[in-house]
Amino acid sequence: MSTENFHNTEAIEKLKELVNKIDIGMLCTYPSEQGYIHAIPMSRQEVDEEGNIWYLFSSESETYANLERNHKVSVLFSHVGDYTFLSVNGVAEISRDKQRVEKYWNKFVEAWFEKGKEDPRIRVLKVKVEDAHYWDNKTNKLVTFFKLAASAVSGQKLDIGREGELNI
Repeated sequence: MSTENFHNTEAIEKLKELVNKIDIGMLCTYPSEQGYIHAIPMSRQEVDEEGNIWYLFSSESETYANLERNHKVSVLFSHVGDYTFLSVNGVAEISRDKQRVEKYWNKFVEAWFEKGKEDPRIRVLKVKVEDAHYWDNKTNKLVTFFKLAASAVSGQKLDIGREGELNI
C-alpha cells in the first residue's frame, strides 16, 4: 500500500470526493458517563469549500445531548464494495441557521421532522475537520481482488491501494 498525503486545497478535494462517494458515515459522539462512543448513521448534506461537513439533526437526540457536553466528534465512512474508507476527527458547532435548513431541506429530511422546516427541534451540525485519514484502492474491486489473490499465491507484495493523511 502506498502513501499519498494531501494538504490544503488538495486535501479538501480528496475529502469531498470520498464523503460524496460514500455519503453515509457513522457520526460518533463521546458521552461523558460511558466508556463507549455513541455512533449513529448520518447522511451528509454538504462538504463546503473549507472542508467542513454539514448535517441536519434533532435537538431531542442523544447525539445532541452528547455534543452539549463534549464538542469532539469522529465520523467513520466505509464503502466496502470499493474498499474505500475515511476516518475524520473534528469539533462540532451547533446552530439553528435558517438559511442552511432551507438549503439542505429535502424529502428525506422531511421524514424526520413532522412540523417541516419550522420544526423547533431542527439543528444544523457543522463538523470542523481537524484531521482525517483515508484508505482506498487504485483500481476497481475486481482488479483489487485479483491482485490480492496473486499476492497470496506468489508471496509477492503488490501495491493494491493507497492511504494517507488529509491535512486541511
